[in-house]
Amino acid sequence: MAEPLKAMYNQEFLRSLGMKIQSVYGSFEPDRFVLAAMKEPWEELELKARMRRITETLGSFLPPAYEDALKILYAIDQECVGFPYLFFPDFVEVYGGSGEHWELSMEALERFTPKSSAEFAVRPFMLRDPQAMMAQMLVWADHPDEHVRRLASEGSRPRLPWGQALPVFKRDPSPLLPLLEKLKADPSLYVRKSVANNLNDIAKDHPDIVIATARRWLGNNVNTDWIVRHGCRSLIRKADPEIMELFGYAPEESGAPLVSTAVLAATPAVLRIGEQGELQYALTIREGGPVRIRIEYGINFVKAGGKTSRKLFLLSDKTVPGGTRLSGTRTHRWANLTTRRHYPGEHTLMLLVNGRAVAGTSLLLEAEQ
Repeated sequence: MAEPLKAMYNQEFLRSLGMKIQSVYGSFEPDRFVLAAMKEPWEELELKARMRRITETLGSFLPPAYEDALKILYAIDQECVGFPYLFFPDFVEVYGGSGEHWELSMEALERFTPKSSAEFAVRPFMLRDPQAMMAQMLVWADHPDEHVRRLASEGSRPRLPWGQALPVFKRDPSPLLPLLEKLKADPSLYVRKSVANNLNDIAKDHPDIVIATARRWLGNNVNTDWIVRHGCRSLIRKADPEIMELFGYAPEESGAPLVSTAVLAATPAVLRIGEQGELQYALTIREGGPVRIRIEYGINFVKAGGKTSRKLFLLSDKTVPGGTRLSGTRTHRWANLTTRRHYPGEHTLMLLVNGRAVAGTSLLLEAEQ
């Protein structure tokens, strides 16, 4: 079994950090720092809790003045690069949030984000003063470093995974639009992915705004087109009619269904949690000219309380001639994941083309032995 991510914060890592700090701040005591950081219940702490423990322990071992503590972190930050050092921007979040430290904290977040990422640390600042923070984001959107430009978009996402939600932008995302306009043709894929994710977040609460943005942006720049497509992915999965039309997916026609025949089968019909099975599908597209189709299979997963929750899995997305017959097999694993837990019961499955169910089947999932 793979070692959990939180294990990267261990005695060896902490002692190495302590030695780096001691090299620029002679009164720092690495051994005491390690003992304090790893005090019980260290083993029970998950990743973010361990990171915060390190941050708070640093706060008690570094000089009490925020400015002085930052100078020490600045002196070693070139050696502290990568995901484990997220506690550098976290230090800014915890100790630099007061108004008197605003400019210093913005400078620190800008400096630290290329080395790890300040996308989480910036969000409490956004919650306290969204107007001032959005003005800062617009400045960062013009920064020469792609990591800082990405921070402008990623840090302002309404629904950043692992991060605090931003209810103000869930309610009204209009302040985000000038920022995204600035970044819509960014040369960096790293930045463009973030802009697309920001749009996708907005689409979950305000699909009309994203559809209008997609219509305005599409067709002007190849980089922007990529953002639009990726940013509309949730709307495509929902088969929103306007989005399906915008991207050229074939519609149903009166008297001529898009799919003339379709079948879906699951083998074996009975599985245990942790096993895998095969799905076989076949379908025929209506006669006529070429059509763009998106083929998916959906599973209504049984949840702990007996209700179901549907998840879609993409099989194919392409343009085919009219009359085409398509078939295929997909292996599906029913093992528990960190993002999805399985429960016994009858699971219904369906084959969808451009968001419409065209065939279905079911299987029985039994408990693990």
